[in-house]
Amino acid sequence: MLEAFRVGLQELGYVEGQNIAIEYRYAAGKTERLSDLAAELVHLKVDVILSLATQPTLAAKQATSTIPIIFTNVGDPVASGIVTGLARPGRNITGFTPRIFELDAKRLELLKGAVPNVRRVAVLWNPDFPPHRQWLNSVKTAAQALRVDLQLVEFRSFKDFAHAVETSSRGSQALLLMAHPLIVDHAVHLADLTVKSRLPTVAHFREFAEAGGLMAYGANLPDMLRRAATYVDKVLKGTAPGDLPVQQPTSFDLVINLRTAKVLDLRIPESVLIQANAMLE
Repeated sequence: MLEAFRVGLQELGYVEGQNIAIEYRYAAGKTERLSDLAAELVHLKVDVILSLATQPTLAAKQATSTIPIIFTNVGDPVASGIVTGLARPGRNITGFTPRIFELDAKRLELLKGAVPNVRRVAVLWNPDFPPHRQWLNSVKTAAQALRVDLQLVEFRSFKDFAHAVETSSRGSQALLLMAHPLIVDHAVHLADLTVKSRLPTVAHFREFAEAGGLMAYGANLPDMLRRAATYVDKVLKGTAPGDLPVQQPTSFDLVINLRTAKVLDLRIPESVLIQANAMLE
């Protein structure tokens, strides 16, 4: 995703190390470090902060009310308290949202379509991640409409994934991964775990399917980072972030890994296949 951001900058005439410098800070999954990392960037007096995901954005917002902040991959920036509205976010912050919270119900529908006989679906979620509690409501509503039972399986760190997938495979016939930075960071590991557990799984980003997971449905996250470069450019040229509307995706990708479907002895119905933007064979 960062490479996509750099490509977006290059398209606008910025070359890292020549006419633009980038300071990178990673929390490595340790959210308690985010406040200190954001404070470091403020201390360096950077011209703009780019944040990936909800919690880093909240940390950046708390650290500064003057340095412009461009966020990406924030599922619900209004409910999270990051902006006051999408059209006019206000103050020093704006960005791009993949509308993750609106799509979990659709992912459950697609998973049910791909595995028609599924009766119970495990949902991997983090109770310490505030957006998940809100998003669960839409998943539960969709499950009732689809006549599917849910098994809620918790995770809090990377170390929980193996046990969580094993628990899911014992209690359910399929798995829904709720959007979370750790799931993005460890897509390959999770894809491997779900296939070894013979558990049809859907996630919110295409890289999961490309890594070997069964399905993914959502916005194209690298493209969102590439587009974020246009907002960085505008801010560097003097536009106030609060005057730039929060951008939403106009299309979504459904990616199906047919190789994985074969490994799982799963024949995906044509009604689902025709909706796919990409099928990996």
